[in-house]
Amino acid sequence: MAIKSLIVPSATKSPPTHSFLHPTTSPSFPQQSFSFSTKPVNNLDNVFFITHYTLASLHHHRALAPLPALDSDFPHPLHQGSANFRSNKSFEQWNSLTAKFSGAANVPFTVLQMPQIILNAQNLIAGNKTALLAVPWLGMLTGLLGNLSLLSYFAKRREKEAIVVQTLGAVSIYVVLAQLAMGEAMPLPHFVVTSVVVASGLALNFLNYFGMLNAEIWRFWEDFITIGGITVLPQVMWSTFVPYVPNSIVPGVIAFAIGVTAVVMARMGKLPEKGVKLVGALAGWTATLLFMWMPVSQMWTNFLYPDNIKGLSAFSMLLAMIGNALMIPRALFIRDLMWFSGATWASLFYGYGNIACLYCFNVISREFFLAATAGLFSWIGMALWKDTVVYGYNSPMRSLKELVFGR
Repeated sequence: MAIKSLIVPSATKSPPTHSFLHPTTSPSFPQQSFSFSTKPVNNLDNVFFITHYTLASLHHHRALAPLPALDSDFPHPLHQGSANFRSNKSFEQWNSLTAKFSGAANVPFTVLQMPQIILNAQNLIAGNKTALLAVPWLGMLTGLLGNLSLLSYFAKRREKEAIVVQTLGAVSIYVVLAQLAMGEAMPLPHFVVTSVVVASGLALNFLNYFGMLNAEIWRFWEDFITIGGITVLPQVMWSTFVPYVPNSIVPGVIAFAIGVTAVVMARMGKLPEKGVKLVGALAGWTATLLFMWMPVSQMWTNFLYPDNIKGLSAFSMLLAMIGNALMIPRALFIRDLMWFSGATWASLFYGYGNIACLYCFNVISREFFLAATAGLFSWIGMALWKDTVVYGYNSPMRSLKELVFGR
């Protein structure tokens, strides 16, 4: 799962502060201002990816500044303070390795949904439609909306690799939703609306990428996905627990009103600078939270339909765990709280959490579960330890403190 990137401008030339809500913002950074390219990662990622704007600048032997939570959507200059220990070989090697780990996450994310798609197809052919209830359509929908939101973010910045990954993520989840609709595990009207949004989103993003879209239409789409994310998140969270809570659209209506008000005020210049930053970061954070809700929705579905848990692909869950875990060291290293939160949550709760559920219901072997457990927690422990070493700290708690609060 992935979310937004830390964008590190060139040490000698910094691009202007970028807010996608500002009417005068250009749709992409000037290409001549940069000497590096993007390395995305994400499905649940997609949530969570890395720009390797990061690497081209670190050869200047400067450290990356911690990224405040609300500033995750804005460019940040390199830290100018003294940090001689960061020029050592260990620091540079870990910088390079964490970037490679993040790039390697593209592999599991590219094929993430394939085991689930194959399993769904087998169940549909066999007429076993009830097995498809093991896959919550609301949870998959949150991931799809997150993909579309991040696709717009990257299309605006004309980042080819990230666009491809987000597109693959959106298309693969849409295929799963189509299978669920065929198996009557997703309401047909909801699938039709989803289809319209997906088709429109893909078309607008690619038209904008190739410079064939009017700027006003693009800004309208950006406002739409911001308001849409704010609206859908609380509504999906509420609807997940129906019928244990009343079936109501009130959460979505309230969130919609708040979202429209915030975007309109930002457009009219009625908000202070921090308010504009907050509204600008909302799309990224709602995309992150939508991805983070996927494991909650899946766990709840496991609880409601334990007999259908065999319809859940263990290999898809393993790929989700591995893909997100590969990004944890980099997110921690560059102090990107949004990315770290999404990657860690998805790895622990979506990937590993569902593997634990499958083990509890005797769907996978003990060896599979123990190997996943040992691998994941050893990896996280290694990331914390190595980050502490390369930064010259005495405790990993300092790294985590910087991640949350900055230096």
